[in-house]
Amino acid sequence: MNNDFPEVNIDNIKGKIGRPLKYIFFLVIALIVLIIMNPFVIVGAGERGVVLNFGAVQQIVLEEGIHFRVPIMQRVIKVDVRIHKSQTDAESVSKDLQDTKSTIAVNYHILPDKANQVFQSIGTEYKERIIDPAVQEVVKAITAKYTAVELITQREKIREEIKELLKNRLLAYNIVVDDFSIVNFKFSQQFEQAIESKQTAEQLAFKAQRDLERIKIEAEQKIASAKAEAESLRLQKENVTPQLIRLRQIEASIKAIEKWDGHLPKINSGAIPFIDIKSLDKD
Repeated sequence: MNNDFPEVNIDNIKGKIGRPLKYIFFLVIALIVLIIMNPFVIVGAGERGVVLNFGAVQQIVLEEGIHFRVPIMQRVIKVDVRIHKSQTDAESVSKDLQDTKSTIAVNYHILPDKANQVFQSIGTEYKERIIDPAVQEVVKAITAKYTAVELITQREKIREEIKELLKNRLLAYNIVVDDFSIVNFKFSQQFEQAIESKQTAEQLAFKAQRDLERIKIEAEQKIASAKAEAESLRLQKENVTPQLIRLRQIEASIKAIEKWDGHLPKINSGAIPFIDIKSLDKD
């Protein structure tokens, strides 16, 4: 019996199917190895990448984005270069030996292009190693130049001096001071009580001075008023002449005549108007 179907070679079929499977297998293995080796690194926003070749810090600093690294040989350390806030408590002594306690707030950031040097010389704990000691040292140096009263009355000037000195001190470590503020500034309890007592005494003295000035002004006003009244009486006395007295008498007599109705009162309960006719005739 003749067979019209071609003879199938099983070995050829196996060979054709096996090649793609081998390619897929090697591709999967390569992908797994690539994932394990992780040759790519992503530097996020506000970060810089410090490249280490077998642990040695390199001059190159990676900026934000995706970068290729040589597996096994290279490692990338991410350093945050955004602005951070550090708050430090500092104790110092004023020029007149008054103890002071202050809380200092510093806003700072790492120079982005110097991130490798900061990591190499300081590491990532630069707040504890550099910033806090620098703040305490600078505060002590500036505070010692002023008395306790000057520290209170010239606070803004002292803040600027501390800020400038701190900026110069930290810039040597590639750390930039963005802002500086004195959150709290305290003296000993005895000194604060002395200041409060002094202010109270000054306020009382000022009030007493004001009262004294008021009393003095009132006295001067009374003296001036008395002098004016005495002067007025003197002038009136000088102007009173016999002719003026006679004129006033005549005026009074005329007014009495105008008011009299021509009848004598039946009950004499008061003085009867007396008109001096002779005095009128003398004129």
